[in-house]
Amino acid sequence: QVQLVESGGGLVQPGGSLRLSCAAYGTNFSSYDMAWYRQVPGKKRALVGTILKKVTTNYVGSRNGRFIISRNNANNTMWLQIKSLKPEDTAVYYCNKPPTAESWPWGQGTQVTVSS
Repeated sequence: QVQLVESGGGLVQPGGSLRLSCAAYGTNFSSYDMAWYRQVPGKKRALVGTILKKVTTNYVGSRNGRFIISRNNANNTMWLQIKSLKPEDTAVYYCNKPPTAESWPWGQGTQVTVSS
C-alpha cells in the first residue's frame, strides 16, 4: 500500500515563501512522474505542476515562476517551493501522480494559509 505524507505547510504572510515536502512510502518512487495539487473548500482539487521521474527540478510555467518542484528519488521525496505567496495560494496541498495516471491513495495534505 502506497502512502503519501505531505508536510511543511503553515501560516505565512503575503510575499513570503514556503517549501512543502512529500514523502512516498511503499513504492518505487523513481519510476513515476509526480505532481502537486491544491484544494480549497468547495472546489475541486487543482493541479499545481508536475515533475518527470528523471528530472530533479521543474520550474512550473517559467524559470521566473512562483512554483518550483524538485525531487530526490534516492530519498523518495518531492518538494514544492512557493515564492511570493498570495492569499489566493491558501489551500490544502497534496502530492500524487499526474492526472493522466491512476492516482495512489491521497494523503492528508498540508494546509497553507497566506494571511497578514
